Amino acid sequence: MYRHAEDPWHLAERWYERRKYDLPIAALPQERYRRAFEPACSVGELTRRLATRCDAVLACDRVAPAVETARRRNDAYPHVDIRHMTVPAQWPEGTFDLVVLSELLYYLDAPTVRTLLDHVRAALEPGGTLVTVHWNHAVPEHLSTGSDIARSLAGTRGLRLLADHREDDFVLQVHQRLLPDGSRPATPAEREGLV
Repeated sequence: MYRHAEDPWHLAERWYERRKYDLPIAALPQERYRRAFEPACSVGELTRRLATRCDAVLACDRVAPAVETARRRNDAYPHVDIRHMTVPAQWPEGTFDLVVLSELLYYLDAPTVRTLLDHVRAALEPGGTLVTVHWNHAVPEHLSTGSDIARSLAGTRGLRLLADHREDDFVLQVHQRLLPDGSRPATPAEREGLV
């Protein structure tokens, strides 16, 4: 699809897509993040939004033309690194306090999703945030829907569901990695002394 169009889904133009990218940014429980990872970044529209909230962003995609477009769209952000990489077979070094899985997991079979989530859990720092956003309609090339993915994530050890936003078209969830003692991180209101 990328051979015929730089942005085959019109991700920068459609109101639906722009809104869907703005909602996870608004749902982030922390004002700033140290280091974010966004696999399957496509043409970098969500990446641009993450760049405004993170000190460093590592994004990747398996499709080389998408990576080139994402790099061009994010060239104003020197703290954004976009790589040609396929997860979970390839995984970056280091840890992250934010991982964003957007429109990715429904392409993967159940064992591959489990492997990817194992990588996420290992790379996500205690108290770190995992955001997932997925289309919720059946599509022939998708192996699951946003609701299916939410059910799969519910069984992921070491994660706590913080936010669950569901619409007919997509499912947005925010999870936090539990602290080493198994307790939950403070909420935004708790961190600011409101409760």
